[in-house]
Amino acid sequence: MRSDLTSAMKARDTVRVSTLRMALTAVTTAEVSGKQARALADEEVTAVLVSESKRRHEAAAVYDDAGRAELAAKELAEAAVLADYLPEPLTHDEVVALVTATVVEADAAGKGMAAMGPVMGRLRPQVTGRADGAEVAAEVRRQLTGG
Repeated sequence: MRSDLTSAMKARDTVRVSTLRMALTAVTTAEVSGKQARALADEEVTAVLVSESKRRHEAAAVYDDAGRAELAAKELAEAAVLADYLPEPLTHDEVVALVTATVVEADAAGKGMAAMGPVMGRLRPQVTGRADGAEVAAEVRRQLTGG
């Protein structure tokens, strides 16, 4: 990401420069938060970038609702830059298939909502950064309750 920042600076791509600086700052903040500073694992960096991307999308929605289209477009442009550093998102069909396989693997079929925690625990590493957690949880709930 740092080399991309240098390239963006040379190209005078202001949106990319500001977004990458923000992302690097967020990662650095996450590294020094807590009791002891440490380098983040790849999954943790991805989680930080997912969080920043989600913030951009939420801010864009708020700006749209307030009639501030130019600010919404800026937030969406930043989210697009962050998307370059995130894993390929899962489609709805892929989420459904992954949940189905995990329910079978966890032998959770027919156990109702009591199996929600174990199924989500197995799914979380596979979907982090690739699918919205609420969408995954809704699909798990649907499959466990038969609805």
